[in-house]
Amino acid sequence: MAAKFFYVQLSLSLTSDGWLCNSVEEFEPLGLKLLRNYLKLPVWPVGPLLPSSMLGHKSQSSSISRVIAAERAGKKPGLSAEKCTEWLNSHVPDSVLYISFGSQNTISASQMKAVAVGIEASGKPFIWVVRPPLGFDMKGEFRSEWLPEGFERRVMESNQGLLVRTWAPQLEILSHKSTRAFLSHCGWNSVIESLSQGVPIIGWPMVAEQAYNSKMMVEEMGVCMELARGVEDEIEADHVKRVVEIAMENVGTGEDMKRKAVEIGEKIGAAMRNDGEERGSTLKALDEFVTTILSS
Repeated sequence: MAAKFFYVQLSLSLTSDGWLCNSVEEFEPLGLKLLRNYLKLPVWPVGPLLPSSMLGHKSQSSSISRVIAAERAGKKPGLSAEKCTEWLNSHVPDSVLYISFGSQNTISASQMKAVAVGIEASGKPFIWVVRPPLGFDMKGEFRSEWLPEGFERRVMESNQGLLVRTWAPQLEILSHKSTRAFLSHCGWNSVIESLSQGVPIIGWPMVAEQAYNSKMMVEEMGVCMELARGVEDEIEADHVKRVVEIAMENVGTGEDMKRKAVEIGEKIGAAMRNDGEERGSTLKALDEFVTTILSS
């Protein structure tokens, strides 16, 4: 179904006079160059399509307006932004793992238990957006039986973990100073949101172009390491523990991923610069788009 949807959209887009992309020129120069060479059309990267308040420095209490908790989607979080921020405030900077597979994806029951055992064993604090596993209604009520016995009680009592049902205020979480890494399905919106905040990614691509997003972040950018791929990939708790520890450590691979993610975040922020003397690449692209429209 997803492949058919993308095929139709891409086929129709080839008949257009130009492309507007939720990206940044400095973020993926190779991809934009190849796209222009293939299309022979104007391509204007006008991203990041994020609230301007997300493009500043991360703060301990999160300076983003609480209105952003609704996060462009009109959805009601399973836990309020205030509660998430309060929990994040109880942890030191760069210590928390955020886990979410997007609004359209979930994992199998066995994968869910492996993730739970692995992150608990790692000892790393985490916020996990939980949804019913494959084979159940994703919009239905989440049941604790899908997790190891006593898991939710233990992590809550120790303050190691916070489980959020169905949907979380993602922008609030990623922009918080305590958030260190993001275990993600590598959907494009999540990629942009995470890297704009200098948060590296543990990849678990599921469908559509997500595997390519992950591949780019691993091989070209150095801001991601993959945990698994798809819903059929059987994983072990020890593997989850090991990957989480590596990605969140302050030496070696984890340190490199964080440094490179921060550098990319600075490039994304610079694309929106408008200091009077110099305009960022995104604003220049918007200027070019408007000029093209007015002259056509």
